Amino acid sequence: MKAILIDDESHNLTNLQVLLNTYCPQVEVCALAHSAEQGKIAVNTYSPDLIFLDIQMPEKDGFDFLRSLNFYDFEVIFVTAFDYYAIQAMRFAAVDYLLKPINIKELVEAVNRGFKQHQLKSQSKQVEYLMDWFKVQSQKEEQRIALSTVEETRFAKVSEIIRCESSNNYTTFFLTDSSKLLVSKPIYEYDELLCGYGFIRCHQSHLINKSFIKSWLKEWGDFLLLTNGTQIPISRGKKQLVKEALKM
Repeated sequence: MKAILIDDESHNLTNLQVLLNTYCPQVEVCALAHSAEQGKIAVNTYSPDLIFLDIQMPEKDGFDFLRSLNFYDFEVIFVTAFDYYAIQAMRFAAVDYLLKPINIKELVEAVNRGFKQHQLKSQSKQVEYLMDWFKVQSQKEEQRIALSTVEETRFAKVSEIIRCESSNNYTTFFLTDSSKLLVSKPIYEYDELLCGYGFIRCHQSHLINKSFIKSWLKEWGDFLLLTNGTQIPISRGKKQLVKEALKM
């Protein structure tokens, strides 16, 4: 994969280039750009498959850079310091990101995901969706979340998600249209992401949209009965949290 690196700090560019050369031999670094303007020139010159993009840069930041382009026929891995708002947006859009300082294992995993996307040539609209995410925050349009599976990236309304169920580092989403989507991310990421949208972590393996809770069953232990008839266990450690969320 041809890649360009965009960051206003030279030492960050050099460090990332060394890490890629050492641990990610499938990546060929074609250009280093110190600004959004240089990055745009590099995109037009090299037509990269992958872009490592810093968010916080002077004059124009990473999102300004993306807005300046007319196409997104490449994968993007964002590189950022701790910025909760930006990270929340990236999680909703299901794009990859790396926190500074860069962890080698996370770098390799992000590159491998980008490589698979590149091989499948499944150039999704995840970056476009990310840009739209910021617009949605100031509008009344209902929030959507990007759920990436092997076959597709589904943009689902939060209100369409009945529940999430964990299986090791995978999460299955159960939607109101009876579809199930298996996403290769752990449930704790979605717990943090969806807690502000009425979701309750009632068990280590279960995250529930409280809009679909019908009742609390107590006869054979503690379970939440959902409107579709599914019974979800409530762990002992989560009982008080669930009671508070349901105002019991």
